[in-house]
Amino acid sequence: MTVTVLLADDQEMVRAGFRMILGTEDGIDVVGEAADGQQAVREAERLRPDVVLMDVQMPVLDGLQATRRIAQSNLATGTKVLILTTYERDDYIHEALHAGASGFMLKNAPPEDLVHAIRVVAAGDALLAPSVTRRLLAEMSRPRSRPELAVPLASLTDRENEVLRGVAAGLSNAELATRLYVGEATIKTHVSRVLMKLDLRDRVQAVAFAYESGLIQPGVD
Repeated sequence: MTVTVLLADDQEMVRAGFRMILGTEDGIDVVGEAADGQQAVREAERLRPDVVLMDVQMPVLDGLQATRRIAQSNLATGTKVLILTTYERDDYIHEALHAGASGFMLKNAPPEDLVHAIRVVAAGDALLAPSVTRRLLAEMSRPRSRPELAVPLASLTDRENEVLRGVAAGLSNAELATRLYVGEATIKTHVSRVLMKLDLRDRVQAVAFAYESGLIQPGVD
């Protein structure tokens, strides 16, 4: 199945570079471009791509606001946003995830990593660059009180709780299936139910929820 991609970056040369990289890949089709956040939202709703490669700093509407609008848009249902930036600021990471981004990568990542990220995000999973993951987990390891998360957490069954712990530990569906002695399709069903019950968009938000709710304690298996 071909993955359709929208490029959103205010620098034409950057968009041209991404188009060149992705143009050599089988199964990936760049269907449009946007030079600012407002145009990105408009094109996402018009083209309904599988993935939007979204820059953070853009005119008219920045990439984080554009991400939030796309995530909330009824016209762009199913479109995933992969944030691409030259920055590693923690506030960008957190705001992007809460805005509904399914991935966060740095622009200096190797081309093969970008291609892999697009395929992962399009498949419905979520992805963070390794350096970003380390910073995010370090931030989530700081003490915080989120008592309101206890109510939705209590709605999970014991098995769904196990699955959430595995997702927070970075296990894939296949690895979870092996650990819990069930089929991979069963794990996918459990993951879907966890996301639905907790009102989460994807696995990245599930990881954040697991830490912020206290289900997972940093450094403890």
